[in-house]
Amino acid sequence: MDAINLTIIDRNFIELVKKESGENPYLCYQCGNCTAGCPYTTFFDYPVSQIMRLLQTGQKDIILNSRAIWVCATCETCTTRCPCQIDVAHIMDTLRIIARRENRVSEKDIKLFYDEFLSSMAKYGRIYELGLLLGYNIKSGHIMTDADLGPKVLTKGKIHFLPKKIKGRDKVSKIFERFKDRTRRDGR
Repeated sequence: MDAINLTIIDRNFIELVKKESGENPYLCYQCGNCTAGCPYTTFFDYPVSQIMRLLQTGQKDIILNSRAIWVCATCETCTTRCPCQIDVAHIMDTLRIIARRENRVSEKDIKLFYDEFLSSMAKYGRIYELGLLLGYNIKSGHIMTDADLGPKVLTKGKIHFLPKKIKGRDKVSKIFERFKDRTRRDGR
């Protein structure tokens, strides 16, 4: 774990997170309910409540280089348990977005999975599970991961060999195009 340097407080970072998330991290008074309820706390380098404290103290580098923001499953347990009604899960999402924008990704496989997930959505209008899994496994180098499950889920109809055609697929694709145009225009 990195040492917290309170002489380096990035107030611009705090304001950016406040603006992009629409949440006020200063409302957090460190009760620890978010950490106590988080099912992934044991996998984090910094528990959720500590990420919130690091945010309050403007520790941008520690947060954006942390594993915690990538391991967070956005299950919203932290948000549900927060007595201050802070959408902590949304703050974690926002931190991931900022980290991606600054090319600070500590968990490359998780980022790759997100990318494959979004690519599947953009292409098919919904998730094409088999394509997502194959694409992720090939690109991550985990080619045979869960290969034994493939025949089982295919024969039980839990996953389909070909993508399902849905109405409005073109509209979903346009959403992704508008987002790409906006991020190019905003320089993000």
